[in-house]
Amino acid sequence: MPSSTSSRARRALVLGLTGLLAAGGLATTSGTAEAAGSTLGAAAAETGRYFGTAVAANHLGEAQYASTLDAEFTSVTPENEMKWDAVEPSRGSFNFSSADQIVSHAQSRGMKVRGHTLVWHSQLPGWVSGLSATDLRTAMNNHINQVMAHYKGKIHSWDVVNEAFQDGSSGARRSSPFQDKLGNGFIEEAFRTARAADPAAKLCYNDYNTDGVNAKSNAVYTMVKDFKARGVPIDCVGFQSHFNSASPVPADYQSNLQRFADLGVDVQITELDIEGSGTSQATSYSNVVKACLAVTRCTGITVWGITDKYSWRSSGTPLLFDSNYNKKPAYTTVLTTLGGSSGGGGTPGGATCTATYSKQEEWSDRFNGKVTITAGSSPITSWSTTVTVTSPQKTIATWNGSPTWDSSGNVMTMRPNGNGSLAAGASTSFGFTVMKNGNSAAPAIGACTAS
Repeated sequence: MPSSTSSRARRALVLGLTGLLAAGGLATTSGTAEAAGSTLGAAAAETGRYFGTAVAANHLGEAQYASTLDAEFTSVTPENEMKWDAVEPSRGSFNFSSADQIVSHAQSRGMKVRGHTLVWHSQLPGWVSGLSATDLRTAMNNHINQVMAHYKGKIHSWDVVNEAFQDGSSGARRSSPFQDKLGNGFIEEAFRTARAADPAAKLCYNDYNTDGVNAKSNAVYTMVKDFKARGVPIDCVGFQSHFNSASPVPADYQSNLQRFADLGVDVQITELDIEGSGTSQATSYSNVVKACLAVTRCTGITVWGITDKYSWRSSGTPLLFDSNYNKKPAYTTVLTTLGGSSGGGGTPGGATCTATYSKQEEWSDRFNGKVTITAGSSPITSWSTTVTVTSPQKTIATWNGSPTWDSSGNVMTMRPNGNGSLAAGASTSFGFTVMKNGNSAAPAIGACTAS
């Protein structure tokens, strides 16, 4: 699991101005965001699965981040906010404020929440490692009880224990304060404590480099099989699935997921990211999604972040949205593999369009924006999209379109100011000026709707 402090390498993220200086773009959902199957979350839901993402509380105030999250995903995993050092930095003193922010955002939009994580060797506050075995057992169980009680009824699945096995060929347990002082039984104890704390939540074991059949995944498999045989409460196994060219999607990925499912547990892809670009990246993402769809008990997929610019390995551009929130080829491939369509209403070959944002000139007090509207594979006769600015910003001028505003004055709906017809693949654009009023955030561009 990626941390906030270190990156472990996986085997081998109306002004008529001229001289416009485009600086990257934001391609928004084409079609209507509400159309069945037109977003990742909607398409996955039609297969009975969720499609989620890791979320950082400190990015929720960014308009593009929040709007992409809300439009595309149906589940969230706090990236670091529920880890031990975040919620219990000193013994018995709990701070849930950042995690609460994520949970509240998700609940207000009907999203599931995965709890991540209760017992992990990393991102532990220093006081934990110094405890005696007796105190450590008490502290571990208290941590589980307090955190799960705080979120009781709000968490779909908990990563109860995380990354407890070594890499390599030994299949041994990883050295950690829990393993070294409490022995192999700490995992079982954590799961039994968690079940009592919130009987309704699904309880998962989560790990990386277990995506194919190997010594590490065999060791996890043996543990899960033993747990199921003895009635230890385990409901799901999480596969982090961090891939790159040195560690690609294994050929036996689907069969490995299936053998765990055959033990009577759900399987979840919990931290998916795939370094690369273009067709190669898109194909790898598609293979992961196909594998999940082929396994009945694969209940959902979570990508480890929304945009490349905030990825824990951003230099590898591993996510579905680039640093400007443009949808990458991998996004389209994932959506299609899930059975969805980016068309407005979800009908392939129908009237579709995309809206792409780029910042133009910028001054100390204002900036110009440009939105390019591009028709899909069929001609369109009209289009509309929205531009949302963050208060106290105000849009003071527009050109090449016919705008209307909502009651707040922050959401502008733009339509053609004349003939809105575009040939298949053709583009037009409109522009606007935003007064910053102390806020330089880029506007959020809504779905492009075509007819």
